[in-house]
Amino acid sequence: MKNSFETQNSRREFIKKMSAASLAASATTIPIASFLSSCSPDVQKIAATADSVILLWMAGGMAHTETFDPKAYAPFEKGLNINKVLSTFPKHPTAVDGLEFSEGLQSIGNVMDKGAIIKSYKAADLGHILHTRHQFHWHTCYEPPQSVQAPHIGAWIAKELGPINPVIPPFISIGQRFTMGEAEELKAFHTAGFLGNEYGPFLIPDPSEGLDSVRPPQGMSLKRFEARYKLYKELANKSNVMEQASDYQRESLMRSMEQSYMLLNSPEAKVFDLSQEPKEVYDTYNTGRFGLGCLLAKRLAMNGGRFISVSTEYEPFIGWDTHANGHTRAKQMKALIDKPVAQLIKDLEESGHLDKTLIILASEFSRDALMEGRPGEEVKDQARNQPDVIQEVKHYGMHRHFTDGGSILMWGGGIEKGLVYGKTADERPCVSIEKPVVIDQVHQSIYHALGIDSQTHYEIESRPFYTTPDGKGEPILDLFGKTFSSKEQGTKNA
Repeated sequence: MKNSFETQNSRREFIKKMSAASLAASATTIPIASFLSSCSPDVQKIAATADSVILLWMAGGMAHTETFDPKAYAPFEKGLNINKVLSTFPKHPTAVDGLEFSEGLQSIGNVMDKGAIIKSYKAADLGHILHTRHQFHWHTCYEPPQSVQAPHIGAWIAKELGPINPVIPPFISIGQRFTMGEAEELKAFHTAGFLGNEYGPFLIPDPSEGLDSVRPPQGMSLKRFEARYKLYKELANKSNVMEQASDYQRESLMRSMEQSYMLLNSPEAKVFDLSQEPKEVYDTYNTGRFGLGCLLAKRLAMNGGRFISVSTEYEPFIGWDTHANGHTRAKQMKALIDKPVAQLIKDLEESGHLDKTLIILASEFSRDALMEGRPGEEVKDQARNQPDVIQEVKHYGMHRHFTDGGSILMWGGGIEKGLVYGKTADERPCVSIEKPVVIDQVHQSIYHALGIDSQTHYEIESRPFYTTPDGKGEPILDLFGKTFSSKEQGTKNA
């Protein structure tokens, strides 16, 4: 017989399982009266070139000059002036003529003939630079704070298109835990906001334990789980949150629970089991949690996943958040992403899924050795005791946040193969100097590939809320192949 502590723990685990498809209602701040209704009756139908999306998220601020847009190489030596440090890695050719990546990314470079690079991404000027503020902006397209809770781009896609496979959640987030610093800030954009819980992310913090996300807690039989599930639904219906929520939000929360339960009892649950992969495939991807996240994303994309996000994970001063030891940490992070990202592209192409899967690799902003923010915008310097003359390797690298240039990679889903879009300056400051790109354009390009019109919006609390602010964002049509462009022209002229 279980004691009261064990019983309480079991209940907590049960509630965690039932909440796995979306963040808890308290985290999503269900409005008292959302009055959510569509006010997009006249949007045009767009010829979609993608069915699904995989977002490979480089959390923490990935330096473009150390990765996909390298500048003049300055090797480490004692007494090196920091002014001379533009890139700390030599360049290597890619599969695209004239395109070079920094050392450590040769595998990704070898698949760039299947994709495109945006070299001129500019992050927003949000004042004092905080990672979670910029991540919120990247994922929702809205600057925080907002009076209305802005949905994640994955939630918009889940709402507009629904699931491909009715059993697989349409929005899955892999790799980000919420048990470390800035957890609440991260939760703020891992949400469907006013769209409702059923469109929120199915959270898988550790892809190696993905199967645990779709089965009862250890030690609980399916029969007992079903009884608990019934009881949980009854308790949820009687909760204060549900009493204050609108009919729409109550129904949405119930549907999210039904979706979780449906997956639990389906054969598709085995898609989350990475142990079913051949050892040689598993080992190729297994550079850590991010690499295994790419493997899980591949399995999900092949089995009806709609929007899948895989994060290197944001934790302050860890991963790409290089406030010190920039060169060493960048080398480690490149080893983490290079092989699994390239293998994901190759596997999806070989299986015939790449043409209909849009893959994006991006980060909230870039980095620089000298400049914090962007030229002409003074913000607080957050680098950790960086000297003007470098004497130790720990001071060698990109340790300051830089928002005026950055790289985004894209593959599949109608993207022009081998395209290089935009340019940054070769000398400091390495700002975007040709075809600058902002987040509204990135989001609308993703929606465009999926056939979602740029004017899509809903009325929330008596005012329209668009996928991008005020409905002004436009897709970058040059990113798409000639076949797509001609189809799009035909659609517009119809």
